[in-house]
Amino acid sequence: MDEPAATVAFVAVLGGTSLLAFSARWLHRSDALPDLEGWALAHRRFGTVVTWFLLGGSIFTAYTFAAVPGLAFGTGALGFFPLTYTVILCPILFLLLPRLWSAARRTGSVTVADYVRVRYDSPALMLVVALTGVLATMPYIALQLLGVRAVLTAGGLYPEGVAGDLALTAVFAVLAGATFRSGLRAPAVISLAKGVLVFGAAFGVVAVVLGRLGGPGAVFAAAEQQMADTPASDALLLDPSLHTAFATLALGSALALPMYPHVLTAAFAADGPGALRRSSIAMPAWTFVLGLFGLLGIGALAAGIAAPPGNAEAAVPLLVADLLPAAAGGAVFGALAVGALVPAAVMSVAVAALFTRNVYAEFFFPGATPKHEVRVARWVSLLAKVAALAFVFGLRDQGAINLQLLGGIWILQTFPAVALGLFTSWWHRGGLLAGWAAGMVVGTVLAVAGGFTTVVAVGPVLLYVAVVALAVNLTVATVATPVLDRWGVTRGRCPWPVVR
Repeated sequence: MDEPAATVAFVAVLGGTSLLAFSARWLHRSDALPDLEGWALAHRRFGTVVTWFLLGGSIFTAYTFAAVPGLAFGTGALGFFPLTYTVILCPILFLLLPRLWSAARRTGSVTVADYVRVRYDSPALMLVVALTGVLATMPYIALQLLGVRAVLTAGGLYPEGVAGDLALTAVFAVLAGATFRSGLRAPAVISLAKGVLVFGAAFGVVAVVLGRLGGPGAVFAAAEQQMADTPASDALLLDPSLHTAFATLALGSALALPMYPHVLTAAFAADGPGALRRSSIAMPAWTFVLGLFGLLGIGALAAGIAAPPGNAEAAVPLLVADLLPAAAGGAVFGALAVGALVPAAVMSVAVAALFTRNVYAEFFFPGATPKHEVRVARWVSLLAKVAALAFVFGLRDQGAINLQLLGGIWILQTFPAVALGLFTSWWHRGGLLAGWAAGMVVGTVLAVAGGFTTVVAVGPVLLYVAVVALAVNLTVATVATPVLDRWGVTRGRCPWPVVR
């Protein structure tokens, strides 16, 4: 690739997006005193269009757009499981997010842990939900940077050594400055650019690849032949022995994703349940684009792209660099870099809000004023980004990936406390706390003992570790609830009836 032309296009895309990020503070000027709801949720004023862009931009991360084609390139059909779980995700979002928004607004909750505290009258349950959210999200932020670095390195746009690290730090510093001042409004503005860039890049690159390789039929035939000629490779069709693994990976991921703080922060910023329902109905458009990126992984196979061993995520960037003109390739890489900025910014805002509201103000400084909370949240969001950079520069890539795998297992263990309380008041808060602890221990032990594996053998079938841990979680909570009731352990007081 002609690096100067590609670099100019890349910098132009990233520079224009950065200007948008810094313009966010001028879009809504207010003389009101700062508070955490305004900084972290933009006063819950985002309509359907902005909510759709922000929610989609937060869920469909840069690492997802790099990992899905990489999985398709390396494993064939199994790599398309994210498409299945994002399809399952849409009705789950439609069902859960409007109810959670209503419950949060009714109680003035800024974070999901605020809602849990009020719902179960339990500071302990609030604390574990908050800390689980923070622990699960931190490696996720680092993963966005890893995705960007892998894409740019494969495209020849990431300088070697310290120069490349400084460039990545500079890009993240721009994001940090915009988020520090404007809170959630900065990624909301960037999400509009991300949507246009990612959708345009997906359609454009797929059209070029199919045109150059002879159409869909020729692409799949060549990819099938390529995998057949590769020793120990997986087939494009899914092995029947992996059906349960595929199904539980899809189901577990679909249940876990709405529990992540960045998804709930984007949802709580909507102006009402209607905006969330309409956004959820339109979310399959993002899934379609993700499918196009997966198709590019098959296209890379068909084109005979040779990705470095253990780095299948580089296959599509190498394909782009090989088939597209330099300027167009640079613009595509810029779109993927922008794709990392939105979720990373929302994640840092969500982590900051959780720590400030549910750890700092709850246990260390109960008398914190709204202005003080905003000041603390801004610095925590900045520290979260610095910590993410430390993950990237200080750990092997696989270390961050392993931590994110554990994060997915952990965050699913908050599903009973967060989601079940929207539909029933049967479970005891002590039972939910015991179930959470059991699920965390079982999930962590199974994943680590298996060498940070995503699936575990249960009898003759393979199951997603997080789903196994969730089953243990629910079993313990279900058994503990009548026991605690019989012992006369108080349930706490819920201030509102279960949402119908």
